[in-house]
Order: sequence, then C-alpha cells, then structure tokens
Amino acid sequence: MSFYPSLPEKHHLVALWKRFPKGVQPLLAMHDALLREDSELSIGERELSAAHVSGLNRCNYCFVAHRRYAKAFGIDEEVFGDMEVDPGHPSLRPRMAPALAYVEKLTRTPHAATQADFDGLIATGWSEDGINDIIFVTGIYALMNRMLEGSGMKVNVAPPGFSPEKARAGHYSDMLAMLD
Repeated sequence: MSFYPSLPEKHHLVALWKRFPKGVQPLLAMHDALLREDSELSIGERELSAAHVSGLNRCNYCFVAHRRYAKAFGIDEEVFGDMEVDPGHPSLRPRMAPALAYVEKLTRTPHAATQADFDGLIATGWSEDGINDIIFVTGIYALMNRMLEGSGMKVNVAPPGFSPEKARAGHYSDMLAMLD
C-alpha cells in the first residue's frame, strides 16, 4: 500500500507519519485550523472541497477519506460519484457551485485564476474570508495529494473505530496520539 518497504503492506496514513514524523504536528494543526475552526463554509463543505481537489488530482486515498468526513458532516452521499463531486447537486447550497468551480480552476490551472473569478465569488455572496478558506483548503489538499501519491498510498484504510460520531467530535490533531 505504499512505495516504502519499511512500512506494512496494509496501513493507515498514521503508519507513514510514525515512520516519517517531521512536519506532521504543524501539518495537522493546519488541518484543524482550515477544516475545523469557524468558517463561512460548513465543515462538511470544507471536507467536500478537500474531496473535490482529491478527485480532480485522482488521489483515491484522500478522496475516500474526505468523502467519508464530508458525509459525516452532513453532505449528501449522492453528491459523490466515483472519484468525483457533483458541484451542482441540488442538496448543496447554490453558491457552492461557483466555489467548487474555483477549487477546480486552482487545482487544474492555478495560473489561470483571475480577478474576475475572485469577483464572481464575491458576487455570489462569499466574503474575502470565505474565499481565503476555499483557497487554503484547495492548497493543503494539493499538498496532501502529492504527499500520498508520492508515497504510493493508493488505498484508504479507515482508522480503527471510525464512525461519523467520532469524526464529528474529533480534530485532525487527535491523530498525534496515534503516533506514540
């Protein structure tokens, strides 16, 4: 399940972080700040955005994980296809469609982002803070997708005891306890 011969064949991301702990603590703190602290986007919408980036990047590991979290935080299962998100699904707030279009542009062609794109988000009701959250979630998942793909992590193994209730009660930094 990874390119590293020092890791077990089937493992969760935590095994990778145990083996290579450098930078994990601030990375998880950033996840908590971007995906769990107050935002104009719900937690489910931010997890949906992470799944969208991951689907666009064809990172199965992250797509499966963030689809799981998005559903735990109230995103309808029907929003998700096989490695894809339906940005226009009727269960989503209407302004999520332009937000997810911006996520797609930043993922596929970041150099092509324009003032008009930004202004379009403002016109649909997003604040600068909300847009910044959209940008940062997109960025951290570009990083995470490359970390997982570069490590050969293709198949997501749910953390032991995962449940939607535990997901809603926890934070990303809770995984630090699993590293000891």
